[in-house]
Amino acid sequence: MYKSCFVSIIGKPNAGKSTLLNTLIGQKISIVSWRPQTTRNIITGVMHGEGYQIVFLDTPGIQHGKSLLNEYMSKSVRTARAGADATLYVADGSKRIDEDEYIQIQRTADAAKAPFIVAVNKTDAADRELLVKNLLRFNDADMKRVTAVVPISALKGANIDALKSELKKFLKEGGEYYSEDMITDKNLRFLAGEIIREKALLYLEREIPHGVGVGITRYTLRGDGGIADIEAEILAEKQSHKPIIIGKGGAMLKKIASAARRDIEKISGERVFLRIWVKVREDWQDNYSLLKELGYDKKDI
Repeated sequence: MYKSCFVSIIGKPNAGKSTLLNTLIGQKISIVSWRPQTTRNIITGVMHGEGYQIVFLDTPGIQHGKSLLNEYMSKSVRTARAGADATLYVADGSKRIDEDEYIQIQRTADAAKAPFIVAVNKTDAADRELLVKNLLRFNDADMKRVTAVVPISALKGANIDALKSELKKFLKEGGEYYSEDMITDKNLRFLAGEIIREKALLYLEREIPHGVGVGITRYTLRGDGGIADIEAEILAEKQSHKPIIIGKGGAMLKKIASAARRDIEKISGERVFLRIWVKVREDWQDNYSLLKELGYDKKDI
């Protein structure tokens, strides 16, 4: 009998949730950045095995904010948790897991109606003594609702098999929700926009805050196949950000576009012709219609 389950991935911003998702399914579908709030949508990733599949729901980092975008992200986390067979909380093991996060983990685990696993990530960058202290805290009686704690390095792939073994315990008889050739429910148009946003976050470093949006205005395949024409807009919150994103003589924008094009070609298998413009929309994080155009559906806010 075929088995399957749904697992929501939650945690604080920049804990490595997207890196872990990419490692679990064996291919990059969720963008990665050192910045918090990199993930804004629920990204579905599918791990296939012999006679089973685990469907992961990668969510935005747990955070607080007043914009409509933050409301959308918070609701995404609640929605993913409500529909999952298990919850996987990713904690950054390279830093001290402070009292506030322990309380958050405890309360979230207590409220969960499904098994709750903690993956203590970034063991490759963690001081051994600190890592041991972080792990020992989960032996406290207050953590009785935590089903398992697994130290891992999503970046290096360390102990990922042990984590998979824990997750496979929650498989149950059911249908094959996605065919074997599907690793995500997101289309190439969506993934192209995410890849462009990743490169913008990467190369702009600390010059531009995380408030950058990307919209794909055109994604068409030429009639003979194998070639995609893509046009995109990077949305900046301030007029002063526009020349920084473009760069001297357009150098920064060309750098972003070139790196994004290479990654889009890898994931799509097509030759890509990519053109990017920069527009200033100071209100984009609070604009219902614009958020919907960017893939954050109004009905989910």
